[in-house]
Parts: sequence; structure tokens; C-alpha cells
Amino acid sequence: MSDAHYRPPNLALTTIGLSLATFMRVLDTTIANVSLPTIAGNLGVSYNQGTWVITSFMVCMAISLPLTGWLSRRFGEVKLFVWCTLLFSITSFMCGISDSIGMLLFFRAIQGAVSGPMYPVTQSLLIAAYPEDRRGMALALLAMVTVVAPIAGPVLGGWITDNYSWPWIFFINVPIGIFASVVAASQMGGRKEKTERPRMDYVGLITLIIGVGALQILLDKGNDADWFHSTFIVSLAVISAISLSVFLIWELTDKEPVVDLKLFRHRNFAYGTLLLVLAYAAFFGMNLLVPLWLQRALNYTALWAGFATAPIGVLPVLLTFFIGKYGPRMDLRIMAAVAFVIIGVTCLMRAGFNVQVDYEHIALVQLLQGLGVALFFMPVLTILLSDLKTSEIASGSGLSTFLRTLGGSFAASITTFLWDRRSVVHHAQLASHITPYSPISRAALQHLGHSHTQKAAAMINQTITVQSFQMSFNDIMHVLGWIFIGLVPVLWLTRPPFHGRSRVPAGKS
Repeated sequence: MSDAHYRPPNLALTTIGLSLATFMRVLDTTIANVSLPTIAGNLGVSYNQGTWVITSFMVCMAISLPLTGWLSRRFGEVKLFVWCTLLFSITSFMCGISDSIGMLLFFRAIQGAVSGPMYPVTQSLLIAAYPEDRRGMALALLAMVTVVAPIAGPVLGGWITDNYSWPWIFFINVPIGIFASVVAASQMGGRKEKTERPRMDYVGLITLIIGVGALQILLDKGNDADWFHSTFIVSLAVISAISLSVFLIWELTDKEPVVDLKLFRHRNFAYGTLLLVLAYAAFFGMNLLVPLWLQRALNYTALWAGFATAPIGVLPVLLTFFIGKYGPRMDLRIMAAVAFVIIGVTCLMRAGFNVQVDYEHIALVQLLQGLGVALFFMPVLTILLSDLKTSEIASGSGLSTFLRTLGGSFAASITTFLWDRRSVVHHAQLASHITPYSPISRAALQHLGHSHTQKAAAMINQTITVQSFQMSFNDIMHVLGWIFIGLVPVLWLTRPPFHGRSRVPAGKS
């Protein structure tokens, strides 16, 4: 078992190193998004082919996440973190020097695979490094990094691509990864870890790879392929359903499963993971939709859309210390409930927006939502880990992070799909009122000028399109707001104390 009482020589340096690795890993899930047109153009491929730069990373990361527990038992958490971080740096460099789409996708896939265990192992190492009464601080800090990195990704990626060149979005990882791995090796290398040689569950591994891989590709490509009107998407759905069904049955009956689904026997882990997945899915969908709405409905540039959404990260950064220090002294369910209500209310505020809303109003709502985000992650993470044994934390963190990532993928696909579909419905409803016999339509055409009737009609259609996107955005924000508020009662299905089993000394876990 791991040494639960080990403390690194320099706790601050350890925290910086581990947090930078997490920042780098989370940043890479979004930093390439705005650079895809440039990457595709430079490598001579279509934009659709270029999107596999994102898909290959996400698929491989999703597959490797649930394997964190098995890998931790086999190699130890410190070695796993060091090697994953080093390999992440090496593959980042190789991505940067890639001169073909095939080469880039190959190294991007490896980068995704080694990035999977990085976040859950970082979480486990931070919990181990901090004294019991300061673990809330560690989780609050990790939560802050998790929130800020995806926001910084598109802005940083756009700035680097515009001012330098796209390979630098990968090259910047190299010094960060080397620094983080050296810090972890020097500061945590003295931690005693008992490794095992668990039997490899090949049936579980193969069905996991096929099932999750097919599902992730389905989610990433569903919108472009018109979902189940596509034979490709239907085939992926069938393959994924069969593979994951076999995986679940096998893992629940195998003596040494590659993914320990029996962790859900713990009450707080089960309900805490449910809360994390649902809340993060709604949060992820909202964070994806707001920049799209700013660009398509309000005509913001990508950079200014990034600036308008960035205030969400201000309060999590400023409040991390106080939440980490004082948060564990109160009932964490109350803190999470306040977080859900604040985020829900900000969604409902956006549901009342129109196309005349100004930048300051948008930024202020983002700032207010940041208060909810600051109060969200730490209590939920603490609750779901609270009744796990010390030896189960890496497995539990990997499993919950995997489900959270999958929830985010579902939310991304469903949100963009619903936004487009609802906008079509609203467009049809609004356009039905525009007829040659309608006094309003005739007045509008007269105002725009009879001599340019066709141009005037196009302008009216454009106005209807913008309004339909706005109305669709309002619909989705209304639903998301009530989802967050509806999660509050679920919090009271968990049971305190929320700092229990993680205190079990090594050898008794």
C-alpha cells in the first residue's frame, strides 16, 4: 500500500509541479480547437480531417482514464505520474514537428493515452502530500486549475497561432512537463509504494477500448454526420452498445477486473460521482455554448468571445485559498448546494438575454457564475472520495474522471445538436409570419427600399436567423438552469463525515 503519512520535503514546490502538469493536461483538451483551420491548411487537409486532431486525443484519453487504478497498482502512483508527464512532453514535441496529418494524429493519440492517468493520479498524490486538515486546500487548488485551463485554452491557442505558429501550442508543453516530472520525482520519490502484478483482464481491456472508442467517435462525429441518419453512426452505436454491455457484465463478475466497478458500493462515491457527472456535463455544455452564441448570434470574434467568457475564472482563483482552508469546516453539502443554485441562477439570467445584450452584462454574469464554480468542485470531489480507502483513491478518481469526461462529451454533442435543431424550429416559426400580405412584412420591405427587394428579403432572413439562434440559446439556458437547481436534493443522499476513510493509515486500508 502507499505510505499515507509521507510528506514531501517542499510542499509548495510539490503543489506547483503537480498543478502545472494538470494545467498542461487540461489545457491541451481545448488549446488546439481554435488552431484547427490553420493546422488543416498547413498540412493540406480538409477541416473535417483536421478535427481528428481533437478526436484522436479525446478517444485515447477516455480509454486510458479507467485504467488508472490498474496502472497505479502495477507501477506505483509516483512512477506512473512521472512517466506519463515525460511522455506527454515528448509526444507534444513530436506533434509540433509533425509534417503530415498522419504523423500528427499518431503522436496526438499517444499524447491522449498518456494524459488519461495524469489528472486522477495528481489528485491522489496531492491528497497524500497534504495533512488531513488541509486536503480541502489541495482539492480546491486542483479544482481552480481545472476551471481556468479550459477557459485559457482557446484564448492562448488563438494568440499563439496568430502571433507565432501552430506548433508552439504543443512546444509550450515541453518545459512544463519536464519541470513537473522532475519535481514529482524529487519530492515524491521517497514515498513508499507497494506495487502488485495484477492479472491483465484482456476481455475487459479489449471491450473497453472498442466500446469507449466507438462511443467517443460517435459523440464527436454525430453532429457532422446527422446522427442516426448515417450508417456510420448507427454502426458505431451498435458496436459501442454491445462492447460496453459485455464490459459491464464481465467487470462485475471477474475476480481481478481492469476497472473496479465495485467502488460504487460506497454510498458517497456513487452519489458524488452522479453529482459530478451531471453537474459537469451541464457546466461543460454551457461553457461550450456561450462562446458559440457570442460568435454566431452577437458576431463576436473568437478572441473577444474568449475575453467575454474569461471572467468566470476570476473568483475561483481569488477564493481558492479561503475555500480550501475554511470549506472543510462546514457541511460540504451546503457549500455544493449554494454552488448549484448560483450556477443555476446565472443560467436563468442568460435565458433572458437578447441580441442587444452588452459586453459588460455578459462578463458580469460570467463573473457571478465563477462564484458558483469556485464552490462547486472542491466539495463534490471531497464527498465522492470521502468513503474510499486510501488504496482506492487513484482507482476511484480515475473512474469518476472518466465518467465526468464522457458526460462532458455527451453534453457537447447534445447541446450543439439541440441548439441547431431548436434554431431551425424557431426560424420556421418566425419566417411563417413573413408573407407578402403581412402589413409588418410590407412595412419592413418598404423601410429597406423597394429597389432592392431581394437584398431586403435576405437582410430580413438574416435577422430571423440571428433571432432564432438567440431564442434557441435561451431555451437551452433555461433547461440547464433548472438541471443545476434540481441537483440540490441529490446532495442530501450523501452521508457525512466527509473526511473518513481517506484517513485510514497505510497497512489498514
